[in-house]
Amino acid sequence: MTTTAPRVGKRRRKDGGVLGNTGLYVAVGIAALLFLIPFYLIVRNALSTDLEITGENWKLLPSFQWGNISELFDDPTVEFGRSMVNSLVVAVLTTVGTLLVCSLAGYGLARIPYRHANKVFYAVLATLMVPTAVTFVPSFVLVSSLGWVDTYRGLIIPGLFSGFTCFLFRQYFLGFPKELEEAARVDGLGYWGAYWRIVVPNSLNFFAAIATITFISAWNSFLWPLVIGQDPSSWTVQIALSSFMTNQTVNFHLIFMATAISILPLVFVFLFLQRWLVQGIAQTGIKG
Repeated sequence: MTTTAPRVGKRRRKDGGVLGNTGLYVAVGIAALLFLIPFYLIVRNALSTDLEITGENWKLLPSFQWGNISELFDDPTVEFGRSMVNSLVVAVLTTVGTLLVCSLAGYGLARIPYRHANKVFYAVLATLMVPTAVTFVPSFVLVSSLGWVDTYRGLIIPGLFSGFTCFLFRQYFLGFPKELEEAARVDGLGYWGAYWRIVVPNSLNFFAAIATITFISAWNSFLWPLVIGQDPSSWTVQIALSSFMTNQTVNFHLIFMATAISILPLVFVFLFLQRWLVQGIAQTGIKG
């Protein structure tokens, strides 16, 4: 009696664990399927005609109109290839600039002793309370007065600093081991040397996570590029997508094909950096 009871209880716990894991896998599978449905619809409609998209007879598989790709890039009214290049340049430079500016600001607030450091930090946090609509017009007036309309400078420079990104870097650097920096100062390195040679190489996971978030945000930006990129040659991909919808016509197959192509860079970036995205956010010390 004393030997069989624990075995039965152990067997029951094990069986319950298997059933629980099976239910979890089923739930995750259903959630993944629901998440992939919009992507399936994008690809399906991208390889279909307008009649197949809007018609009553729904087909699971498209008619595979591969000519939609060449039609998209040969469209004389929209330079889609140029817009992809513009978005790539803007997203990459914005990501690099934001990492440099915000990481230096966060490191200074976390490590450099300064009497008014907390006041500066609170001022940075206060910028998060200001709605974007409030600063939109003054920002445009400033950029326009500098002659940066229809230029990469006007698209990139105003968005290099982010109060939230600076906050994340500060939180991360507060938890960074001080012993490594103290050893660097013993070797004669200053704040810049310790930041560049010690902190950055040991924080690549967090930098990659912030880079992923920043790149996706810059790629998906719409309102600011719409105002600054007034000439079609300076359009980003989001502006090019909106141009397929007019008051007279809507080119459904071109919209879906352009959407499918425009999300490919984001998919590649996310798949390549997804493990650093979770690890980096966890290292900030922010708890939900």
